[in-house]
Amino acid sequence: MLDPMEPMTFPFDNTYARLPERFYARVSPTPVRHPRIIKVNHALATELGVDPTRLDSASGAQLLAGNVIPEGAAPIALAYAGHQFGGFVPQLGDGRAILLGEVVSADGARRDIQLKGAGRTPFSRGGDGRAALGPVLREYIVSEAMAALGIPTTRALAAVTTGEPVFREEPLPGAVLTRVAASHLRVGTFEFFAARDDREALATLAEYALLRHYPLPKAGGADPRDADLAALRLLECVVDAQANLVAHWLGVGFLHGVMNTDNTAISGETIDYGPCAFLDEYSPAKTFSSIDHRGRYAFANQPRIARWNCTRLAESLLPLIADDPNEAAHLATQILERFPALFEAAYARVMRAKLGLIRQESDDAALVADLLDRLASGRVDYTVFFRALCRAAEDPSADSHVASLFERPEAFHGWAEVWRRRLLAEPGTPPEARAVAMRRANPAVIPRNHRIEQAIAAANRGDFQPFETLVRILARPYEEQPDAQHLALPPQPEEIVKQTFCGT
Repeated sequence: MLDPMEPMTFPFDNTYARLPERFYARVSPTPVRHPRIIKVNHALATELGVDPTRLDSASGAQLLAGNVIPEGAAPIALAYAGHQFGGFVPQLGDGRAILLGEVVSADGARRDIQLKGAGRTPFSRGGDGRAALGPVLREYIVSEAMAALGIPTTRALAAVTTGEPVFREEPLPGAVLTRVAASHLRVGTFEFFAARDDREALATLAEYALLRHYPLPKAGGADPRDADLAALRLLECVVDAQANLVAHWLGVGFLHGVMNTDNTAISGETIDYGPCAFLDEYSPAKTFSSIDHRGRYAFANQPRIARWNCTRLAESLLPLIADDPNEAAHLATQILERFPALFEAAYARVMRAKLGLIRQESDDAALVADLLDRLASGRVDYTVFFRALCRAAEDPSADSHVASLFERPEAFHGWAEVWRRRLLAEPGTPPEARAVAMRRANPAVIPRNHRIEQAIAAANRGDFQPFETLVRILARPYEEQPDAQHLALPPQPEEIVKQTFCGT
């Protein structure tokens, strides 16, 4: 029997809160009236060393809403700046999120525990600091789906309703998301201190980020924490992480929506699921965000923007790289120039796996580019196509079904001839084994935009069953789930989601 009076505990060890106080603001969550549990991620709670049954209770709801501060917490809102749609904002910060603290799980990984939608902070800039139910559910669904897809991401530990409305265009139910992240350090965190010419803070931050995310052994008698070595090594690691991350986004048809530098995590995790979406029909120019009027963050632009964001990090680190500005710029540029090759190599690996190819060949990029052009001109659903291709890899008679997905079936057959010749050039892999491997790279089900919107609409009416169903099915995206066939289908014309919103 659980003792309701026993305090809820997290194994906190709060290193960021021990940094100088100009890195954050100490602030407590604003209590809410009637918090109630929507969902607790039991598996993740156990991984973090937290009792999920205590968390999934009335007393747990009080903690997850911010009404009760757990023992050992050090609530802070982080300071950061950011380039938003290309324009620099020197101070942003956590305007509706409060970091409770850090825990170290059994595998040794350190993770932040943050309440998102927990009330005003000194960085709220006139906002209410709250979150509506819809954006909380969207982030829970999509972040957990991304984790199941094997893509680096923040995680959702829990979601609660607050019993209070938030006011946007109309009153909406309020909610709080408990987010778990490798850290909440962003490119914008470095920009914040660079804009203030605070070299000491930059050096402290670079050393902290390296030790937390990319620890290095000492080599050759040199201390890898020296400012110049730390800055260059950090830039190199972030460039590599971002190149790999975006390659995996493209592989599953994910569009972040708002790749501002304050939404770019130093850890290489996907962070801040605002107007995010997954492609239905393939379109490289596709955008969903209601505020991306010029297509800056369109699907195919994401690699270019990731490199642009890394360049902003490099600019922030220049004072640490070398005293001579020209030398610092030269060294940083050498690292940034690696981004295209890193991305292309990562993307090639992703696409070869999707196409059932093992060996690397010089014409792989042309094969992929030709396919994507045909998918775009044929308005073919990205996920449905690649999943169907798995069947065609083991049974050529399935080609007719795959071709039927195109407006002009011959568009597939022309590409498939080249693809099959490529498969034949790789002897030793039985067709059945190839298909099995392809199904591990091509999900059967993704968080379809219209299904997310339907789940949010139902939840706003008090019905959380569609949300529960989505979370359950998306936890096994690569498996065939007979009871979930409807969730794998593209939207009907009247169900198509053309715009998504951040919810602030």
